[in-house]
Formats: sequence, structure tokens, C-alpha cells
Amino acid sequence: MNPAVPRHRRWLAPAAICALVLLLAAGGDSTRALLRYDRAGLAAGQWWRLVSAHFVHLGFEHAVLNLTGLWLLWALFAQDFHPRQWLLIVACAMAAIDAGLWYLASTVQWYVGSSGVLHGVLAAGIVARVRGRQPEGALLAVLLAGKLAWEHFHGALPLTAGGAVITQAHLYGAAGGLVAAMLAVIVPGSRYNRL
Repeated sequence: MNPAVPRHRRWLAPAAICALVLLLAAGGDSTRALLRYDRAGLAAGQWWRLVSAHFVHLGFEHAVLNLTGLWLLWALFAQDFHPRQWLLIVACAMAAIDAGLWYLASTVQWYVGSSGVLHGVLAAGIVARVRGRQPEGALLAVLLAGKLAWEHFHGALPLTAGGAVITQAHLYGAAGGLVAAMLAVIVPGSRYNRL
């Protein structure tokens, strides 16, 4: 664990994110429509959608599935970077998803969910583990690459939560997280940047 963050405070960020996601899910269809990534809305200058889309979901089942992934990834990787570095990683994953959907996936008219950002967090955690020469790093890298390849050629894996999965968001999020993590390991604060 990062020594700058007390153990009891390490869980505040994911708890706050869970509360926000569940609150937004309770807002129903109208909240989702107002906050989702929406190509027409973005073209009209509704820039908040670039951030808010990653916090709204198709419904409670989708939200809970993504929040479960958040808790799992946080338990595995929270200590690998300083909180400011995690902010950079999440912001880069979001930006990569938004830019990728806008410029490379012009047929995607709207998008909601955190799964793309979670792929960015996973990619960042993998960078930290590979950089730290931990054996699970290579295994996780192979699994992530395999999953992304499967989605590219065959579509979404099972266990989706109602609705079409925009698998491009997973790829773009992973790419954003990968780039941000590589930057983070050369910036002071990462426990692996001194290796």
C-alpha cells in the first residue's frame, strides 16, 4: 500500500464512486439520457457528457456489475500508484474512450458505463506488476490482451448486463490506462518507478 495514504482512507474513493453510481442509477432513464455520452448532445456543446457518461449505467444490474469490478480491481491494485496517479490514469482512460468513440467509432451514438475505465485501471495495474517483476503481471497482460482480441473479432463476452456492449470502449480505455500508467511509473510517487 502507498505509505502516503492511511489504510482506512484507501477505501474512501471507491465507496464514494459507488454511492454516486447508485444514486445516478436511481435517477432512471431521464438521468441516464441527460448524462450519457451522446453524439448529438456533444455536437451541441454538452461537454459534461464526456465525464458523466462513465458514471451512469443501463440500470442497477449493469451498475452493480461494474461496481463489483471496481472493488475487485481496487483490492488488487490500489497500492500500486499514488492517488494523484490514479486520477491521471482514470482521466486518461476516460479521455481515450471519449476520443476513440468520437473519432474512431462514429456509428456509436450513445454510451454509458464504467467498464471501459475499468479496463484502463486493469491495464495500469498490469503495468505496475510487470514493472515490479511480479509473476501475475505477465499472466494478467495475456488475459487482458486475449479478452480484447476476442471482443474485437467475436463481440462481447457473456455476463453482460442488459443491452449492447460497446467493446470499443474497453479497447480505448485499456489503451488510455496503459499510456497513463507508463507515464506514472516515470513520475515520482509510484512504488515501482524506482526499479
